[in-house]
Amino acid sequence: MLMLVSYDVSTIDLAGRRRLRHVAKTCLNYGIRVQNSVFECNVDNAQWTVLRARLLAIFDPEMDSLRFYALGDNYQRRIEHQGAKPTVDVEDTLIL
Repeated sequence: MLMLVSYDVSTIDLAGRRRLRHVAKTCLNYGIRVQNSVFECNVDNAQWTVLRARLLAIFDPEMDSLRFYALGDNYQRRIEHQGAKPTVDVEDTLIL
């Protein structure tokens, strides 16, 4: 299933900048960055459970925001892209 993860992490202090890096690195382990704070993650239920738990453990609910959008398995017809940045098929093999 395709999950869209977006976040807004407060970076007014060192701890916030550290959280921002950890959230981004965690998302990179499961998906691709499509915008600065937005990732498309093609995961199964078990992977999603782990990813969600890791992100919730990192962020500070008093200062940060996480949003999760379940686009499901038929996500291709739900996404429209316009603009210069090329699209990446999340079903393709990702080389890191």
